[in-house]
Amino acid sequence: MKEIITVTGAVAPKELAFCQCHEHIALSKGTSFAVNPALCIDQMTKSLEELERYRSAGGNSIIEAQPCGCNRMARELQKLSLDSGVKIIASTGFHKLIFYPKDHWIRTLPVPELTDLFVRELTQGMYIDGDFSLPSRQSNIRAGIIKTAYDKEGLTGRYTELFLAAALASSRTSRVVMIHVEQGADPRYLQEHLLNLGIAPQDLMFCHMDRACQDIQIHKDILKQGSYLEFDTIGRFKYHSDEHEITLLARLVEAGYVRQLVYALDTTRERLRAYHTHAVGLDYILRTFNPALLASGFTEKTIRMLSAENPARLLS
Repeated sequence: MKEIITVTGAVAPKELAFCQCHEHIALSKGTSFAVNPALCIDQMTKSLEELERYRSAGGNSIIEAQPCGCNRMARELQKLSLDSGVKIIASTGFHKLIFYPKDHWIRTLPVPELTDLFVRELTQGMYIDGDFSLPSRQSNIRAGIIKTAYDKEGLTGRYTELFLAAALASSRTSRVVMIHVEQGADPRYLQEHLLNLGIAPQDLMFCHMDRACQDIQIHKDILKQGSYLEFDTIGRFKYHSDEHEITLLARLVEAGYVRQLVYALDTTRERLRAYHTHAVGLDYILRTFNPALLASGFTEKTIRMLSAENPARLLS
């Protein structure tokens, strides 16, 4: 039977329901915070408030996109899920190297050992340490997805090894690879590389494409191969308006790719209303953006595809 792995156990795809496919709800203070102070979400009463508000608006599930060794909070994610009723799919894998200390194991661990670590987190349980030294304290809380990051430098140096480990882990576990796409990087080359490593195109989700790649032809080229695109520049007005976002989605839906699109907010501390009262909040898509989609001509069926059916198919 197909199943999706959450921090509280396996669920059937139909149980996923409304899912935002790239969020952050628990993030301890570390190197990420030193790079960007918004990358610290460590007050669990506020995170719970955010999830409860999301749940009351109709949200059922989220993917938490912080990987191992990078200030992920596995135990807190499980408790937040139990307390809020929101299903949380956690991540193993790796982020941009700038988010790790200079002597971090993510930079040096050989590919076979790195692959085994990712596989253990997916099949046995996530480590609750590892932000500074090689992880050794393992929980029974399983990750359900492999997070990766494609930086603007492309497939050079250590990133080639990191993506190989992620691809091997995906092949061994049949879990999806989520890819952070940095602005200025061309994801088509990476997609070709990963397909050549044996990953099925439908097991790849390219994230932040609505702000990372301005050329819609790049979007279409990725979609033609069968992979998913995740859009999360919603309510992020320093990049573009929601009207721009809706137009982009509409063009891709009209081009026939409605079954390969998912969305989210890519929340940081500054985008969660429980932490900052002026923020959009985790429930922004449900309370504001979906009504705007309907007003622009999107149907309830299309919105259900973007928010529930596509995430369930992708993750299972």
